[in-house]
Amino acid sequence: MNPNIKYFKKSRKIPLDEFFEDVLYNTKYGYYTTQNPFEKSGDFITAPSISRLFGEMIALNIVSYWEVLGKPNNFNIVELGPGNGKLMKYLVETFKQFSQFYESSTFILYEKSKLLRDVQKKNLSSNKIKWIFNLNQIKKGPIFFLGNEFFDAIPIKQFVRKKKNLYENYVYLDQHNDIKKILIKSTLSHKKKIDKSLLLRKAKFLEYPKLGFDILDTIIEKIRNSEGALLLIDYGYIKQNGLDTLQSVKKHKKNNLFNNLGKADITSLVNFGLIKEYLVKNKLNVKNIVTQSFFLKKMGILNRAEILSLKMNFKQKSDLHARIKRLLHPNFMGEIFKVLFAYKSKDKNIIGFD
Repeated sequence: MNPNIKYFKKSRKIPLDEFFEDVLYNTKYGYYTTQNPFEKSGDFITAPSISRLFGEMIALNIVSYWEVLGKPNNFNIVELGPGNGKLMKYLVETFKQFSQFYESSTFILYEKSKLLRDVQKKNLSSNKIKWIFNLNQIKKGPIFFLGNEFFDAIPIKQFVRKKKNLYENYVYLDQHNDIKKILIKSTLSHKKKIDKSLLLRKAKFLEYPKLGFDILDTIIEKIRNSEGALLLIDYGYIKQNGLDTLQSVKKHKKNNLFNNLGKADITSLVNFGLIKEYLVKNKLNVKNIVTQSFFLKKMGILNRAEILSLKMNFKQKSDLHARIKRLLHPNFMGEIFKVLFAYKSKDKNIIGFD
């Protein structure tokens, strides 16, 4: 039987985002529920695995925000889509150097994949760490949400505007059981939402993260009901670019979108300008969106690397330099990765963005 058929049991035409959500997250055959995509043996490497200093800088930002709030006793750090658990590992190790903060905090991993939860538990061991599969399981205290390469993995909708009409990208199964794209006239509800956006209302081609906004709605509600915050780090853009950013990667190389379904990673660039617009409309404050390079330098990564290098031999220094370069250089992650910080209260002294 053609393996493509399992994605089309309910209908031979499916919106693009719903199709890829099934490909990525289906409990039986989804990519994130059946594969361990991390490190060299997987399909990609994320910043925490490049250098632990990445985690240290984020930890300092979180501790600083806790201090701005007046050092609350019930402080929750929630990592969204925590990957292999390495970022949380480095965060917790850094937090232990701030004893009052460590004692006041709970470390929560929002992860739906049982396979990845098992991977994370191999890297993490602390009675202050817990796992959740629903954000509404968090009941008390200020919540600091952290998402590193989280939103890029949530499937997006794609629309094309022709004259006054809006059409949505669907996928369909043809008579040979091959997957093809097709444009279908958009629903009125989608058109109304898109036309409300100053960034999207005139775009000829646009990507719209409906599933991402569904998650963001819960995060916004949690932040508004407490002195919470959201720190997002991802590869993306700020100004509407009219590009098709959907991509598939397998074994660190580009892969055709409809090949190796369930065996390859599928992501898209995050529209940070659109996310900022959405957060502001929902009455959150948002700092200037900055590059990863800008943020990490402001947090002191170069000074920290210099201190560490004093006790290193030449080979260790070269390795450290190469890793820092990968995080900061425009040709690598430094410029394409952006950082966004949203919070409820006004006039907060948030470090890393000015």
